[in-house]
Amino acid sequence: MAGAKTLEEALDAMAAHIRATVASDLTGFPHYGDTDTGAWTTTPDGFWTGGYWNAMLWLGGAVFDDPDLVAEARRWTERLRPRIGSESVFRGFLFYYGAALGDILHGDAASGALALRAAERLGGDFDPRLGLIPLGAEAEEAHTVGAGEANIDGLAAVPLLLFAAGRTGDATLRERALRHTLRSAALCVRDDGSVVQSVTLDPETGEPIRSYTHKGVSDSSTWTRAQAWAMQFLTHALRHMPEERTIGEYACRATDWWIDNVPADRVAYWDFDAPIDQDTRKDTSGTAIAATAMLKLSTVVEDADTAARYRTCAGETLRTLAARHLTPVAPRDRRPPGILTDGCFDQREGVALANQLIWGSYYLLEGLAMLTGRLEIGRL
Repeated sequence: MAGAKTLEEALDAMAAHIRATVASDLTGFPHYGDTDTGAWTTTPDGFWTGGYWNAMLWLGGAVFDDPDLVAEARRWTERLRPRIGSESVFRGFLFYYGAALGDILHGDAASGALALRAAERLGGDFDPRLGLIPLGAEAEEAHTVGAGEANIDGLAAVPLLLFAAGRTGDATLRERALRHTLRSAALCVRDDGSVVQSVTLDPETGEPIRSYTHKGVSDSSTWTRAQAWAMQFLTHALRHMPEERTIGEYACRATDWWIDNVPADRVAYWDFDAPIDQDTRKDTSGTAIAATAMLKLSTVVEDADTAARYRTCAGETLRTLAARHLTPVAPRDRRPPGILTDGCFDQREGVALANQLIWGSYYLLEGLAMLTGRLEIGRL
């Protein structure tokens, strides 16, 4: 499948798709899309994914110098306000990407204030018995969630908490971000660097009862997005708390495992332990998450050879995604431009197996912006 020939062409295609989505006047937040038509399946309240649409608008406004996208971002960000009190650790996804980015990239006071309110509420969910913020009754996997459930996706709380701690000087939020990071990593990052998605803890003692996966092949497998989320948010935590060497060890261990186990084309299958045949799905969304994480980690590790390894793999991965999986601006291609194809949302439930996934599109946009110098590496 032919994609964009250059990184700049890839960015142009993504800009066209963002603007086309705005023009389509959606009533809900984009969630996953049809790769032939560009049509989005939406969620009314943002689910856990809606903040990434806002983030594409905030980031697109900066990268493409487009004030209309910034104005649209403000409108969508206000729509997240009812979610401030949701019982879900995944508010980190919604309000860091959906609101805090407006403050970081554009100095938008209203979005920054919304992110701070959400961070305060999220930080209040920290459970000292568990040593982390549990999933919460309104998390995506609420049908299996108990009072002591945690998973690596929950590290999404960390950027929001650290953003708020940095803006307000609140030492408690920073401490809870640190404890949540270390506890989540200790529970989910295996000794070899691979990552298990989920862990059940005794709600009274905090002791782990079992580890498993909501979305992978099996409880002992390595679901691709679990590995990628660990890489992304451990790297983010390290950038903001560089003195915490244990976080760096976890981040590098998870990243090294990815590089050692990803297929030769740099694009991961949906689960690293999935039986491979001609019908096995790739997951470009998890791959994009991992690529941006590697690029960011390359700027904070001390060893020059390690940094070069991460930077090289990140660049190769992003270029592959753009060249082979992003629909181009091309007269002979009937698909709308700028669609990141081959994202696998939920293989177990058979949902969106080869689709555009809003978070995958966001991380590809962020990665390409960093790789081309339009965005400072690690600013977000």
